[in-house]
Amino acid sequence: MNGGIKCWPEAERPREKMMQRGPSALSEAELLALILGSGDAASGRSALDLGRELILQFKSLRGLADASLPEIQRVKGIGPAKATCILAALDLSRRIREKERRPIESFERFTSAAQVFEHLNHEYRDRHTEQFVALLLDGKNRIISRALISEGSLNQSIVHPREVFNAAVRQSAAAMILLHNHPSGDPTPSPEDLAVTRLLCEAGQIMGIRVLDHIVIGENEYYSFADHGQI
Repeated sequence: MNGGIKCWPEAERPREKMMQRGPSALSEAELLALILGSGDAASGRSALDLGRELILQFKSLRGLADASLPEIQRVKGIGPAKATCILAALDLSRRIREKERRPIESFERFTSAAQVFEHLNHEYRDRHTEQFVALLLDGKNRIISRALISEGSLNQSIVHPREVFNAAVRQSAAAMILLHNHPSGDPTPSPEDLAVTRLLCEAGQIMGIRVLDHIVIGENEYYSFADHGQI
């Protein structure tokens, strides 16, 4: 748009719109425009044009938050200064969410897969690689600690009973809840997921340490082996 945002009617400018109606009245592109502060003089595009282009290129704010600085700078009109401002703002949002969540060890116990998912969804859904975690429990199913077992594609060579139950034995755990994330966003278990779950449940019976559930975290949804009668 010729002349940029300053030539727009005042009520339509993102800054004035936010001052009058609050941040909830702004679109994601308009909020990004405020973070960017200015457009690209070389191409004549406004900050809002750039905000729209970022959403278009990365599909969503989450996709933008997952992008690297070089990837963001590939968008025409976004230099190092603008790219760092964007990632700084998005990471502040992530840190706020982290601080608002209670530490997992502060829960007396988890009583359902839905409760585990609600607490850990935001932490694991944004991971670029699969992380396999064991929540270690005492005899009353109270949380003792969380153990990261492996990182990478899930298979029996990476997630071996020895590694899982070593952590449980060291913490004197009586039971555990297993979980891992699918970076694809689809929590449907793979054949490897099924094989690893069977293996660890069998090992748990031998070790006398119960595997109560295995939860796969996807994009705003999850799969519970226990809820599906597979444990």
